[in-house]
Amino acid sequence: MPKRFVVAASRFSDLPRFPDGLDLAEALTAAARRLHETSTPDSTLDIAVRLAVDLVPGADHAGISVIDKDNARSTLACTDDVVRTAEESRPGEGHPPYWHRLWAAPVAEAEDTENGAGEHTLAGLGLRSALSLRLRADRRRLTVLTAYARKPRAFDEAALRVGRLFTAHVGIALDSATVREQLTEAMRTRDLIGQATGILMERLDIDAAGAFDSLVRASQRENVKLRDLARRIVDAHSAP
Repeated sequence: MPKRFVVAASRFSDLPRFPDGLDLAEALTAAARRLHETSTPDSTLDIAVRLAVDLVPGADHAGISVIDKDNARSTLACTDDVVRTAEESRPGEGHPPYWHRLWAAPVAEAEDTENGAGEHTLAGLGLRSALSLRLRADRRRLTVLTAYARKPRAFDEAALRVGRLFTAHVGIALDSATVREQLTEAMRTRDLIGQATGILMERLDIDAAGAFDSLVRASQRENVKLRDLARRIVDAHSAP
């Protein structure tokens, strides 16, 4: 289950509101810097939804979520609980139909939710328009950033242009944060497996290769990930 959290909708004072021209370039550079300063994918998403409200013209709220092939949607980050409620409505309960367009196009928009069929859930939450932009896509799921506004037809060509540029930066930063997290986890896993191997060498009086093979066979036999089994061995060895 993806991690879900809500962040306070705050302003970044050094980012121009609704930037254009050179101001837009400077704002996107500052936003990219903020995004790349994050240490994990979760913190990247956290920063991204707050930046989206400041950068995308017309945006009052923002969220990032995952949509699977059945159109079930799980929130990864959002500026408030209004967005969470909007994004996690079930199909048949006002699930906005414009979302399915994102499988074929990088952008989907609801201009006025009071007049859109199946979009009354958004209108009932005070969200009159929405602009969704793809961050990632594969055959099974989409990762989408959506900006919401409290007035209809809030997103014009400028909003679309800024949104497309911003999501490109978010996607790059998210990929970088994911790689950093994976490398960090790989280092931790290597150290953990090394400790477990050492413990087995001592207990079973075998060499490193034999201890590692024993660990792998036990992992396969018990259908447990190698790192989880190694953690169990290390924890048991450390316990009184």
